[in-house]
Amino acid sequence: MAETELHRDLMIELIETLKIWFADEQNICVSGNMLVFYEKGDKRRHVAPDVFVTRGVDKHERGNYLMWEEGHGLDVVIELTSKTTVKEDIKKRDLYLNKLAVKEYYLFDPDEDYLKPSFQAYRRVGMSSGRSSPWAAATRARC
Repeated sequence: MAETELHRDLMIELIETLKIWFADEQNICVSGNMLVFYEKGDKRRHVAPDVFVTRGVDKHERGNYLMWEEGHGLDVVIELTSKTTVKEDIKKRDLYLNKLAVKEYYLFDPDEDYLKPSFQAYRRVGMSSGRSSPWAAATRARC
């Protein structure tokens, strides 16, 4: 759930912009603020990223995302951080990149108050290594 109207509006705009960007692709899921279950049979094992993109899955509406049924994890996750979520969003980085093998993880603080720098990008290094590294080029603002 978005903390402020700004966070909610940005989340919706990001999702809708990505849906337009990928409109011609049939095997992609663009969504967000939806439960993503990653261990079959354990309803406690879930995340709800603000925005996510997954390639290689059918494009259709879902009630939630079940990784074992989709046969594919999340490729990109974007979290819009705030005062109350910044610590959790930073902590979840390791879960997303290491356990869930998310390829790219982005953190953005639209208020530029709680995250320094306010935009951070991480890319998974080696699909089996369990390591991640900051994506240095993406941490600088671009105009």
